[in-house]
Amino acid sequence: MAKLETATLGGGCFWCLEAVYQEMAGVERVESGYMGGHVDDPTYRAVCSGTTGHAEVIQVTFDPEMAPFERILAVFFAIHDPTTLDRQGNDVGSQYRSAIFHHSDAQRDGALRMIRELDASGELPGRVVTRVEPTSTFYKAEDYHQDYYRGNANQGYCMFVVAPKLDKFRRKFAEWKKR
Repeated sequence: MAKLETATLGGGCFWCLEAVYQEMAGVERVESGYMGGHVDDPTYRAVCSGTTGHAEVIQVTFDPEMAPFERILAVFFAIHDPTTLDRQGNDVGSQYRSAIFHHSDAQRDGALRMIRELDASGELPGRVVTRVEPTSTFYKAEDYHQDYYRGNANQGYCMFVVAPKLDKFRRKFAEWKKR
């Protein structure tokens, strides 16, 4: 059995990222939560207030032989806008920042390399503002946030915000989808 790795990513609302990575081949588990703040055991309400310093994140447990970290990042940069500071669409505030919380020097170096390549490519509407930070304590979000899209696909936010990101993943990375 392969040794599993963990990636922690923030790219707006965690419901969007969670739904996409749950469909990605090589991903064993996805948990929504909070990281990068200065308050112990933050609640969703506190994080949404913007006063805790946390970002909404997902922790992805993956098999690097089936889904190398670079592939995890390729999906990440494709399904959110890494050029908007503290914002994804109508979700505004530092809790929605684009962030990669690295678990190793290799993850940090890979993230910084991909950001340089994206900036040099000119394919994005601006420069990448994604923060690359060391991991800190991960606080798992409340149970009702876990598997949110699966249980709420017909809810307005899910239909208009989450579903298009999922559709983009399915089209652009069809070969990386779980069978």
